[in-house]
Amino acid sequence: MGHISSQNKPIDKTSLPAHLPIEPVGIGLRHPYYEEILDTELNLGWLEVHPENYFGQGAHHKFLKAAREKFQLSLHGVGLSLGSSQAVSTDHLSRFKELIEEYKPFNISDHASWSASGNAHLNDLLPLPYTQETLDTLSRNVERTQEFLGRKILVENPSTYVAFEGNEMHEDEFMNRLAFSTGCGILLDINNIYVQAQNHGFDAYSYIDTIRIDYVGEMHLAGHSERETDNGEIILVDTHSKPVKDDVWSLYEHAIKRFGAVPTLIEWDQDFPPLSQLVAEADKARAKIHKVQNQRHAHAAE
Repeated sequence: MGHISSQNKPIDKTSLPAHLPIEPVGIGLRHPYYEEILDTELNLGWLEVHPENYFGQGAHHKFLKAAREKFQLSLHGVGLSLGSSQAVSTDHLSRFKELIEEYKPFNISDHASWSASGNAHLNDLLPLPYTQETLDTLSRNVERTQEFLGRKILVENPSTYVAFEGNEMHEDEFMNRLAFSTGCGILLDINNIYVQAQNHGFDAYSYIDTIRIDYVGEMHLAGHSERETDNGEIILVDTHSKPVKDDVWSLYEHAIKRFGAVPTLIEWDQDFPPLSQLVAEADKARAKIHKVQNQRHAHAAE
């Protein structure tokens, strides 16, 4: 298998969305919140949706169209299986592109993982070994996706619970190389970094400091849970079912200092709380952004 080119492959600037949200913090448009989000005045900049939930027509589109009139959208895929050895499905890409053309999202994204092999489709985002061979495979699928959609995509760093003995590089380097070689961006999930740092024993702050500033186009925040293994060890699991933990908020503040006020999503995908609690998490993220911005202005004025 040949190595990917070391030349950075820029995306045509005409393929990029014209405007990012003025208000940087958003939440997920999930089914329990459809009507309340439409009926309530919310201080939010944007909403995220999983495009696979809107393939084909149906009642969900009525709510999505109404939401798009109020907010900008980010389409966050969970089914492209970019890390699979097989090419990304043309049918999946075609359905994705239809949504892009109709709703004009400011960001589109998926994961550095795999979930399909042959005709088998797994209901999970499975980890990849960090090798040159895997990087070549992932890069080909990212390039195919970007060429088909005519848009730059963001690729999210995963949450993992096992590490491969054959890894040839750390994940932060792997993500940098992917963005450099394909021209894609990085969707930096802060909770994923924290979970992995605890599970695998590395420095989460060093990870963030390694990621190139110009690659990050979006950040995610979520809550995680603790699980005890059979041998009594505690692992963290990225469940998206709880408030963001204090240590993750601290890590996010560090990320803002490095990457600026890039669009930030509060992810909550199960055990849904009242919408007011989700919006309160968004308010907290906004407060972190303002805190860092005020500190910078104070330092600049000295």
